[in-house]
Amino acid sequence: MSVRPPTRALALLVSVAAVCSGLVVGAGPPSATGSRVERGAHLTDCVPTGPRRTVAEINRFVDTAPGRAEFLGADVGVDVRLPRGRSLWFFADTLRRSSDEPLVRNSMLLFSPDCVQVVLAPGGGAIVPERDDGVGYWPMSTWRRGPDSAPVVYLMLQRVAATTADESGSGFGFATLGPAVAVFDISPEGLPSLRQVLDLGPDDADGTIPEWGAASALDRGWLYLYGTSARQLPGIHGFALRVARVRPDRVLDLDGWEYWAGSSWTPDPDDAIALIPEEGGVSQTLSVWKQQGRWYALSKQDEFLGTRIVVWPGESPVGPFGPAVAVADLPCDAATGELRYMPLAHPDLLPFPDTVVVSYSRNYLSVAEVCARPLLYRPHFLRVSLPP
Repeated sequence: MSVRPPTRALALLVSVAAVCSGLVVGAGPPSATGSRVERGAHLTDCVPTGPRRTVAEINRFVDTAPGRAEFLGADVGVDVRLPRGRSLWFFADTLRRSSDEPLVRNSMLLFSPDCVQVVLAPGGGAIVPERDDGVGYWPMSTWRRGPDSAPVVYLMLQRVAATTADESGSGFGFATLGPAVAVFDISPEGLPSLRQVLDLGPDDADGTIPEWGAASALDRGWLYLYGTSARQLPGIHGFALRVARVRPDRVLDLDGWEYWAGSSWTPDPDDAIALIPEEGGVSQTLSVWKQQGRWYALSKQDEFLGTRIVVWPGESPVGPFGPAVAVADLPCDAATGELRYMPLAHPDLLPFPDTVVVSYSRNYLSVAEVCARPLLYRPHFLRVSLPP
């Protein structure tokens, strides 16, 4: 259980695996390479959720449902709508009741109108499996293509490797190595099947290269992939935001990517300009979407050490974005040790004009406390008003 840089204090990751297993608790990518794919995912039994008609009812379920051995708690939580009132939710580091594998890098839940199921990989590990060298994947954003009879879900991820604090060069026990994309075929029953995983570009821990896919949006025949990067050590301030675009059917063809240079699109990722600057900037993973004809970027300003959820209104997918408008407070709680980070917008969840439902991740400085009470390690939801 960790917090993304700087929000994923990865020094916790090894501790969580060790402590929880003891407790057994109740720049644009120039090339693409493949990752190991395990087929044959299956679903657990449906757990009733009760009504989810309001944000309060969603939080009641999230905060009280005991969960299953395969899913006790997790962070991130990006969602995509499926036919017949279903939705898929992708999570990052996921706590499980297992002495062998108490933590996996990513997981997936399938929500139906009245219940939720855990989607299990054939080997029981992460739904997007780790590479043979141990590099894993954290979800960032997702979208859907294809007809309702045969939808296909795309998931943007970032590659992550556990390191020593010295090896990471950032004081954290991990390094992020670049983006990746996973492709899932969805059965009529809503069961996802992992078709393909591609690493976009070579492994590179240089944080100045944008993490493309930190947010994504479909509009007028284009897929917009937003990238975040930081020149300075994460934690001093936020990340800068840039954008690339590609035709959705060519997202795996990296030669089809273009980057916004300020007045035109260019094939050179080095020409991509910052839509939102680093100082006062966004979290490494965020939301950018279009609602009622207006564009919005939403994030915790200045990342982990910030105290506010902020919206940057925009006139188009390339902006201009801003000025920033605070829509909710989100400080970490020094008294309790609660960490609050990575707010994400869910425009399709309980939609209402001029507002959006937002989730944020929760974690605690006390690893033992989270292992003993995994309900603490689940997102919280709120509704915020959008700037006029």
